[in-house]
Amino acid sequence: MKRKISTLLSLCMAILTLYTHAQDQSIIYKTDGYWQQQADYTMDIDMDVNTYQFKGTQNIKYTNNSPDVLDKVFYHLYFNAFQPNSEMDARLQSIQDPDGRMAVNKGTREKPAYESRISKLKEDEIGYIKVKSLKQNGKNLNYELSGTVLEVTLNSPIKPGETVNFDMVFDGQVPVQIRRSGRNNKEGVALSMAQWYPKLAEYDDEGWHANAYIAREFHGVWGNFDVKITIDKDYVIGGTGYLQNPDEIGHGYTTNDVKPKGKTLTWHFIAPNVHDFTWAADKDYIHDTLQVSDGPMLHFFYKKTMAEDKLENWKNLQPVAAQLMQYYSEHVGKYPYKQYSVIQGGDGGMEYGMCTLIVGEGSFNGLVGVTAHEMAHSWFQFLLASNESKHEWMDEGFTSYIDDKAMNHINKSNKVNPFSNAYRGYIYLANSGVEQPLTTHADRYAYNRAYSISAYSKGEVFLAQLGYVIGEENLEKTIKKYFTDFAFKHPKPMDVIRTAEKVSGLELDWYLMDFAQTTNTIDYAVKSIEGKSITLERIGIMPMPIDLKVTYTDDSTEDVYIPLRQMRGEKPSSAIVKDDWAWAYPTYTFDASKPVKSVEIDPNGFMADIKRDNNTLSVE
Repeated sequence: MKRKISTLLSLCMAILTLYTHAQDQSIIYKTDGYWQQQADYTMDIDMDVNTYQFKGTQNIKYTNNSPDVLDKVFYHLYFNAFQPNSEMDARLQSIQDPDGRMAVNKGTREKPAYESRISKLKEDEIGYIKVKSLKQNGKNLNYELSGTVLEVTLNSPIKPGETVNFDMVFDGQVPVQIRRSGRNNKEGVALSMAQWYPKLAEYDDEGWHANAYIAREFHGVWGNFDVKITIDKDYVIGGTGYLQNPDEIGHGYTTNDVKPKGKTLTWHFIAPNVHDFTWAADKDYIHDTLQVSDGPMLHFFYKKTMAEDKLENWKNLQPVAAQLMQYYSEHVGKYPYKQYSVIQGGDGGMEYGMCTLIVGEGSFNGLVGVTAHEMAHSWFQFLLASNESKHEWMDEGFTSYIDDKAMNHINKSNKVNPFSNAYRGYIYLANSGVEQPLTTHADRYAYNRAYSISAYSKGEVFLAQLGYVIGEENLEKTIKKYFTDFAFKHPKPMDVIRTAEKVSGLELDWYLMDFAQTTNTIDYAVKSIEGKSITLERIGIMPMPIDLKVTYTDDSTEDVYIPLRQMRGEKPSSAIVKDDWAWAYPTYTFDASKPVKSVEIDPNGFMADIKRDNNTLSVE
């Protein structure tokens, strides 16, 4: 589908609206007690597709909205991780189960011996960003390179409310594709440009977040991006931002038959109110578009050199992607940008601003599944933008929750518990002996597998089980209010719980503490049945309200709800409500209305009980 002049005019109006929205938010943040920094980027990039090296100039207008005087700043130089002896390389060589994309097993399955791919990179294969000069308001600055972080001492401290200009000249080299970024990935995509430019570190009410790039993801400053990329004229670019010069570019962005005179084209993108900028380029990209009803324009970039069945998968993906966009906008919050791109590239699936990079040669179901997950990240990673190093479960887990829910709806699966795989993953981890609390920094997990299950599965269970605690309707309202109140604001774990408390009227700090800040586990059992008398037992440390299914000797059934005293209330329920169970009492006994045949705790499996074999008891 080709874009028309009316679409371009609408796009220009959307950009103006988003710029105004960004400015309005900055005012709100200063007047409601919340503040965050602002970093507006202007970059000019010259990419050599033969050497995979690029030259760049960068201006950042940095506004200190904090109440603090800043005498230093930090830049992330992510590409420096892809060098032998980097911190990322060292971690790959020391962790027992390194990421399989980044390390090769030279041993056996029974006795693995991993070799870091980064350790074997040659000079023309490594990644780097080399800062040639850096100025503050026109004056040279002193700086020191510290791995993937540039430490900068300011000539003049930045006062609260002050805006300064940082001007940088830098060179870069795109590494061989190893993790997220890189050149010539396994499917032959030339350039996957993620985390590729000098990026100012975040400063917030917790101070600086100048973390080394070792394994995980990122945390960034909101701002507006104006980026020009000069590249070989045969290459097609997709990524963050709105293309400003489609009539000069062609390549599916306009109906004009563009025939550039020179060897290169300069692509000009503007991305308003984002905290990152990502792009990918290849000379074999097909570029399709699909307008979502009452939503953004979807862009799809994929290699025309794939087999016919893989090309057909990408065509069939497009209407499903539109359904996903509509589902997330309805059930989380309205997607605020006018564009979203699904781009073949990277090393799996990874979310970025207004786009995702995904590998594209797998099965159709795999392609849909990855797209569902990465698109959902637009809400829980990109728009809510929690600190992924500290609270990765708020990103990966909440994304997994909503994408499982979306696929259950779109596929018409009608699963009672569409999150059952996440529960199984978490319960396995809880019983493994290697679980660490969700307060663990993402790079500090002893095992990659423990990180993955914690971030994805336990994070998903946190939200699904919250629905068990407060009721599904309250959870749906909580998710929408959470997005409305905290989009563009870098929320923290307490923001989720306080939102749920305001919606439900219940006290929930215990839930956050036990499930996310400790490794306390849930284990309830049906201890005994004697005629009409039922006794339950709390074996695990973590408290929970209890849903019960009671089956009587006449084969009739009743649902029973036992509130948790420290919640100071009950979830909406059609079940028979019994007296509160206070956590300190290890057992709880009540009388049923008739002789009892069997009792089952949590019949739908929404409570993360780590030993479900004692949840059911029948009278012999």
